[in-house]
Amino acid sequence: MVAYIRKMAVERNQWLDEATFQDGVALCQTMPGATAMQTTAYVGLRSRGLPGAAVCFVGFGLPAFCFMAILSAFYARTHDLPLVLATFQGLRAITVAIVANATLTFGKRSLRGLADIIIAGLAAAMFALKVNPIVVILLAALLGLVLYRGQSKPKPQATDESAIQVRSRWRVTPLLLVVAAAFAVLFMANRGLFDLGALMFRIDLFAFGGGFASVPLMYHEIVDVRSWMDSETFLNGIALGQITPGPIVITATFVGYLLYGVAGAVVATASVFLPSFLMVVGVVPYFDRLRASARFNRLMFGILASFVGLLFSVTLQFALDVPWDVPRVLLAGAALVALLLRVDVLWVVLAGIAVSLMIL
Repeated sequence: MVAYIRKMAVERNQWLDEATFQDGVALCQTMPGATAMQTTAYVGLRSRGLPGAAVCFVGFGLPAFCFMAILSAFYARTHDLPLVLATFQGLRAITVAIVANATLTFGKRSLRGLADIIIAGLAAAMFALKVNPIVVILLAALLGLVLYRGQSKPKPQATDESAIQVRSRWRVTPLLLVVAAAFAVLFMANRGLFDLGALMFRIDLFAFGGGFASVPLMYHEIVDVRSWMDSETFLNGIALGQITPGPIVITATFVGYLLYGVAGAVVATASVFLPSFLMVVGVVPYFDRLRASARFNRLMFGILASFVGLLFSVTLQFALDVPWDVPRVLLAGAALVALLLRVDVLWVVLAGIAVSLMIL
């Protein structure tokens, strides 16, 4: 998705130059949240200020929300039908392959030495022992400060941030006040929706490393802590999310719809994306300063290594929830190979649906 955004913003419409766009991608990969969503907000912010950021962010996320809301409504009404049951039996196996592929991708990018492996292993063990993932992430950040001491830090590049500062910095505080007021109204109107929204907001705040980093956080809070749904249903939500044209955190729409209908879908989706938007708008003027900070980079190294462990642990938990037999093993294995060969995940899922209908 980021590559396609670059083609639209840099090559076709020339809203940004190549260097400015790459700076934005680096920023979005540093912050928690869905990288592609944040990249669209960055493009809008750079080219049209805060209104442009809002329009790009909503425009990019809206199709995924609409698709997921429709699929969630369909699932709620038909998930007991034999054909639908057969479909999701296969999709659960494919979802294990998808999360396993994400773990391998994270691992290749983040595990480059003994310190990375230590942090990832510790994170996996703590998550398996049901330790709160946020505690795991904070501990990993502290370990990063200690274990990565002496690591080389990136050299800051001189970029002109003054225009962004003028257009966005003074607007961030009013924006935060509006968000706080909205949550206050939600708290008074419907405590259940408020709890859902606050949870999704918190998940996105700690999902360092992209959308897949939200999976272990969401799984822990929704399945393990609150028991809002069982693991199989959550797996089905992730599978549906892979059919939609958007980030994996769109699973929040599925969760919200099953709990509170359309209102829950809207609240969960808005809440899980809000931190990403606020961070892009608020952090861009300070990006060079953060990038030049050795402490900040050590913190990030530790956090990103921990997510390899978290994803590995949640992959095992997902695998334990699948009733494995020969067809499902073959289906998951074929899906993993296809993903490793960089076949688009949509085709993997659609092929999995067809195979599931035939053999399961």
